[in-house]
Amino acid sequence: MAEQHTPRSLIVTLYGAYGRTPDDTPLAVAELIRLLGALGVDAPSVRSSVSRLKRRGLLVPERTARGAAGYALSAEARQLLDDGDRRIYARPAPELSEGWVLAVFTVPESERHKRHLLRSRLGRLGFGTAAPGVWIAPGRLYEETRHTLRRLRLDSYVDLFSGQHLGFEATADAVARWWDLDAIATQHEEFLDAHEPVLRTWEGRGAGSGSGSGSGSAEDAYRDYLLALDSWRHLPYADPGLPAELLPGNWPGERSAEVFNRLHTRLRDLGLAFVERPVTEE
Repeated sequence: MAEQHTPRSLIVTLYGAYGRTPDDTPLAVAELIRLLGALGVDAPSVRSSVSRLKRRGLLVPERTARGAAGYALSAEARQLLDDGDRRIYARPAPELSEGWVLAVFTVPESERHKRHLLRSRLGRLGFGTAAPGVWIAPGRLYEETRHTLRRLRLDSYVDLFSGQHLGFEATADAVARWWDLDAIATQHEEFLDAHEPVLRTWEGRGAGSGSGSGSGSAEDAYRDYLLALDSWRHLPYADPGLPAELLPGNWPGERSAEVFNRLHTRLRDLGLAFVERPVTEE
């Protein structure tokens, strides 16, 4: 997981962290430029990335209450972010008893481009490959998988099944074939290398929330939190959350989740003060 933090990804992360309100208040363009500028993204990059997200149907142009140009989340984008919350913030302890969900798909040769789309989407949902055309994931991912395939109009090509692994090889050995555990572990280690020192710095400052150098400013908290969230939010999809008894010893996933959760607890609300700082709208 390279620390790339593209403008488009950061905008999605910003909306996910701070851009959802009960009345779907749009973020002014000037506000987006200010908030992304704090992360090192220039105004032209913000505008071009917003245009791409608009073309994808994730952002909808709307005027703010003061009449400035702005963008709100589409219904599709809100559903995507709501689904993501359950993975990013509320990741339950996985249990082997929850079983597995299997996806088996058949795509006509005349629509073979959808075969690649299905493989790509199932992989991004965290599915492993049990056999050609047979994909597997922990059973709790069923609802999100069903929503996603229906939203993309791919459900007519897929059958979903639930069940248990009955052998012949040990389930832990099978899991090592279904997922590239080494690659997933590397992503966790990269997250820890980038963000565990940030957590240590903040925890070394104590509990203060002012703007002095001893506690860190709201802008510092916002920047560190957004960068951590932008890195972390992809990881619960690469790593579907497998039971501990099926994973190698010294698995880094639990530690990286703890680091993110502690950063979230410490920085999210502190960074909100910077997000809500008044700005002159365009």
